[in-house]
Amino acid sequence: MNIILFTNLHGRPGSLNLSRPRIYVPLLSLGLFLAASLFYLGFQLGQVQDGPGLAAGPQWRLEVAEQQRAVAQARQESQAHLDALAMRLGQLQGQVLRLEGLGQRLVEMADIDQGEFDFEQIPPQGGPAAEATAGYAVPDFIEELDTLSRVLDDREQQLLALESVVRTRTLKQQGVPTGRPVTSGWMSSAYGKRTDPFTGKQAWHDGVDFAGKAGTEVVAVAAGVVTWSGSRYGYGNLVEINHGNGYVTRYGHNRDLVVEVGQHVKPGQAIARMGSSGRSTGPHVHFEVLKHGKSVDPARFVWAKRS
Repeated sequence: MNIILFTNLHGRPGSLNLSRPRIYVPLLSLGLFLAASLFYLGFQLGQVQDGPGLAAGPQWRLEVAEQQRAVAQARQESQAHLDALAMRLGQLQGQVLRLEGLGQRLVEMADIDQGEFDFEQIPPQGGPAAEATAGYAVPDFIEELDTLSRVLDDREQQLLALESVVRTRTLKQQGVPTGRPVTSGWMSSAYGKRTDPFTGKQAWHDGVDFAGKAGTEVVAVAAGVVTWSGSRYGYGNLVEINHGNGYVTRYGHNRDLVVEVGQHVKPGQAIARMGSSGRSTGPHVHFEVLKHGKSVDPARFVWAKRS
């Protein structure tokens, strides 16, 4: 096969015979060179296009790992805040329960209407609508709980002090002789000068007498401590009670004594049973009131009413 080539070179045409073997070697070399050049060029283009993507792979993994660490830290902080809130809430609940119990005791001690101070109910609140503000952040909320806890501690101390005042006032009131020393009977002899039933002469009577049926209960007219329970000359079987604040009461001529020395008694508590022991003409109780060691007329205490 002949290929005729026209060229201006040397001013004449030339020809190429493809049937000769030596012609294939240059052509094959040229083809391989072109193929290798194309392959190399494609490889370089691929490197340029794929290079940034391959380099971005590790960076993407680092960003994902950083986000995962941030999420884990946020979860840990949230759990810590929840634990702190739960602890503070438990402490506040305990304080509120103590305050409710203390308030209830004060209501009972002060004899206040239960409906006026009901510590078992949430205090009523109200008012016109106002513009709402933003809610609390968790740290701010914990700070508010701490502030409320300090306020509750302060209120508890104030209530404890008030309880002490009320208790002291109540004890003082209970320690003042008030009322009759018997559950039934009548006043048979007054305080002051009278005719002595044994001598018929004028004599001073340091107390009042209440006559009644033998065995009638004799009761304490105030709270106090028994300082005498036994026989004493002229009084027969005597009970003496020290009420504090300078007050002492005596109950004489009893048949039986039902309290002992050192025993604490309450107002209205039975301390003896009426009899006629000692210097007596019949069943009655001799009732005396002493103020700072001096006898006073029991009548003003007998007719008084306890507040």
